[in-house]
Amino acid sequence: MTPLTLAEKIVSRRVGRMVRAGEFVVVPVDLVLAHEGTAALAIEQFRRLARPSLAAQTVLFSDHAAPAPRRELANVQQTMRTFALETGAHFHEPGSGICHQLIAERWARPGQIVVGADSHTCTAGALGAFATGMGSTDVGAAMALGQTWLRVPETTRLELIGQVDGLVCAKDIILHIIGKLGADGAIYEALEFGGPALDRIAVEERLTLCNMAVEAGAKTGLCGADQPTRWFLRGQGREGDFVSLAPDEGASYE
Repeated sequence: MTPLTLAEKIVSRRVGRMVRAGEFVVVPVDLVLAHEGTAALAIEQFRRLARPSLAAQTVLFSDHAAPAPRRELANVQQTMRTFALETGAHFHEPGSGICHQLIAERWARPGQIVVGADSHTCTAGALGAFATGMGSTDVGAAMALGQTWLRVPETTRLELIGQVDGLVCAKDIILHIIGKLGADGAIYEALEFGGPALDRIAVEERLTLCNMAVEAGAKTGLCGADQPTRWFLRGQGREGDFVSLAPDEGASYE
């Protein structure tokens, strides 16, 4: 068997065959998210495709403008409520929480393909999901079709070593990494976090690492699904969602 990176492994499992970096593939979508800043166009695209029902689990959030500061945004929020009632999408009302945090706590699982109409959708990579931001029209199509297309990204492996003490947190680590890579240093790559120090970093902080992968231009940020992942899911009452996930030894990195 050819050794695979986390990104290659997740996409391969969802496609049903081995894929490698650089391939263009159509993948099933497990989870879709949008918020009041992006959902209107996604809903419009879904309706344009005239499908009878949602083809992927869809979660909508009102978190970027809550309470709505303008009539236009209040109307978008009402559109989201109505759409959720009509289709079975889940709508998180204003005050429920921030979309990326709620996706991690309630929705995302290891091994999923998650797409969202928000650039920081990659946050869910902390749970071992291939999570990436897309434009609203692509997200609307994923809602209707239950699939999307993508190019399997090359991967940069980031080995975290040393001690993580009370004076250093995940924000410090990822800001240092982005400072080294540059704002365009990982264009369309997967940033795969690993190494002995990661074992001592809880999922709550891994969320920060993966959230900011896009600030270096990355397609996604990824951590393996390991014991800290199991503990996190157990704390959310979702231990049954845990699936162990790790890159293969000898996988090819940039």
